[in-house]
Amino acid sequence: MSFDVTKVRSEFPILETEMRGRPLTYLDSGASAQKPRAVIDAMAAFYSQHYANIHRGVYQLSAEATASYEAVRGKVARFVGAREEREIVFVRNATEAINLVARTWGEENVVEGDEIVLTWMEHHANIVPWQMLAKRRGATIRVAEIDDDGVLDLAHLESLLGPRTKLLAFAHVSNALGTINPVAELVALAKERGIVTLVDGAQAVPHQPVDVDALGADFYAFSGHKVFGPSGAGVLHGRMPLLDAMPPFMGGGDMIESVSFEGTTFAPVPQKFEAGTPDIASVIGFGAAVDYLDGIGMDAIAAYEHELLQYATERLETVPGLRIIGRAKEKAAVISFVLEDAHPHDIGTCLDGEGVAVRAGHHCAQPLMQRMGVPATARASLAFYNTRDDVDRLVEALVKTAELFS
Repeated sequence: MSFDVTKVRSEFPILETEMRGRPLTYLDSGASAQKPRAVIDAMAAFYSQHYANIHRGVYQLSAEATASYEAVRGKVARFVGAREEREIVFVRNATEAINLVARTWGEENVVEGDEIVLTWMEHHANIVPWQMLAKRRGATIRVAEIDDDGVLDLAHLESLLGPRTKLLAFAHVSNALGTINPVAELVALAKERGIVTLVDGAQAVPHQPVDVDALGADFYAFSGHKVFGPSGAGVLHGRMPLLDAMPPFMGGGDMIESVSFEGTTFAPVPQKFEAGTPDIASVIGFGAAVDYLDGIGMDAIAAYEHELLQYATERLETVPGLRIIGRAKEKAAVISFVLEDAHPHDIGTCLDGEGVAVRAGHHCAQPLMQRMGVPATARASLAFYNTRDDVDRLVEALVKTAELFS
């Protein structure tokens, strides 16, 4: 499928704006991606013409809203290769999805003396919930090493998978380095030992085709706002035997079968995990984002971003005093870097003055920063709406910044 970046850019209204008197160069899609007009229009239409609460109304407007909402579950299931729609649980974001698993599956299955294996490249959202669980249950966290290029040490990880290991949780793509981990291989190692797996897919789904059934993980989490949809809608994909056995995450409306003061029985999956009124409009917008991406094709997006990443890497290497952090051969379109004598926050501020938006800080990955020997980095995260011109503006702004601090 051909890819027309000029057409794509015309479909994102915010890219037509200026910042600091210059064309906006948005390079922070790893934190949150911009939204195409199709998403914005779908949400506006829902609020202005179709809004009603879902699942409970017998009147036509509610029935239509329910049908639209549930149709998105099917779209997302097809988009990520789920076996059936029921495996898709709507949450607010990947963070909530991971916490859901920790508070339900974790509480039911992790006991004193058990071990949870993570990696050095995890986002805090895939560390802190497991630390909290380990503290409650008397379990131990073990951490798989990475090398100086930000590549996972598979041999070390395998050595950590022992008879007390209950869970292996890891990122599909590192949010700070862009490293793409071999998910299917890691899942196979865990399955051989009867270990449950959870994959943080927040940085993978926006960049490449993802087939959760083929990957084989027990749980896979991602956020809609990084997949060019609105904030407030995310996904937990889970294997049905595990989801069926897990207790609810929260109690309230719409997750019940029947309620009395003597006791409550719960609705089947996925409603069991979706208590209360959800962010209906955001789910509708998420569905529009999936339709939009399907219309372009994730293979075409991945190929374009790979070429752009190569170009950006080559151009950044020409900036005096700049060092790229994370050199994995298998990378998504994320580049973290440091600049001699300039704090990453200063870099971000200087670039902002040139209309270039990057992220600066520890990227919710403080252990990773410690492992890489830096307090923080600046990060340019690319998307399929970025161009070589965006990269060139980034490099020009960095050269000016380097001169300021030389």
